[in-house]
Amino acid sequence: MDHVVLEGQIAVTAALQGHVRDVLRVLVRDGRNKGKLRYFLRLVREAGLMAEFVSSDEIDELATGHSHGGILAIATPRRFAQLSDLLPTDHAAAIIMLDGVEDPYNLGQAIRAFYAAGIDGLVLRPRVWFSAETTIVRASAGASELLPIAEAESAEEAAEFFKQQGLQIACTAMQDSVSLYEADLRQGLFLLIGGAKRGVTRSFLRSADLVLEIPYARHFPHSLGTTASAAMFASEIMRQRL
Repeated sequence: MDHVVLEGQIAVTAALQGHVRDVLRVLVRDGRNKGKLRYFLRLVREAGLMAEFVSSDEIDELATGHSHGGILAIATPRRFAQLSDLLPTDHAAAIIMLDGVEDPYNLGQAIRAFYAAGIDGLVLRPRVWFSAETTIVRASAGASELLPIAEAESAEEAAEFFKQQGLQIACTAMQDSVSLYEADLRQGLFLLIGGAKRGVTRSFLRSADLVLEIPYARHFPHSLGTTASAAMFASEIMRQRL
């Protein structure tokens, strides 16, 4: 399989704007009101394509879900950025790595929060996300097409690179940590958030400049899910920098 199917106008629009993959075809269910699709159809033309109006049966045969609204795109797998591409030139970097996230829906939701909060880039371990790209793009409301994403073989590799660029290295844990509301997150930052199963290794915890926790308002011995944690960390980084 050498292509992915992106589903829904939001996802396809983001793919056309993000330029992280090549959009090969855009399919629209015959009978859709062209007047309401005027802006979308213009984007398609500006990408050098012509929308193909096809039957509902052809749409349903390609789609995996039912929330596509009659719009699909056939595209190539995404091209990942280099770690250096994530560094902004006009402000202190805020870069997050998610390590150990297995569920594509959770990944998409986290990316959605990162993009909305102004995070500069995301780092992931290499993995064949190919079969899950439709879910990731849809769950992120297209943000996965717009947020720069790079790969690193390990969290240590990424941390070493960004440390050399002058960024503070931070990670999350529930022990020997400081509240994210008390830490200064305005300087250049590389933050590692571990998945629910893998967490953050002890060696990384020992080498980090800053270990952060999300404080709770009542006793609760369990960590938050990755999506909730990602949104809270990204929101606090945004709040401090605004």
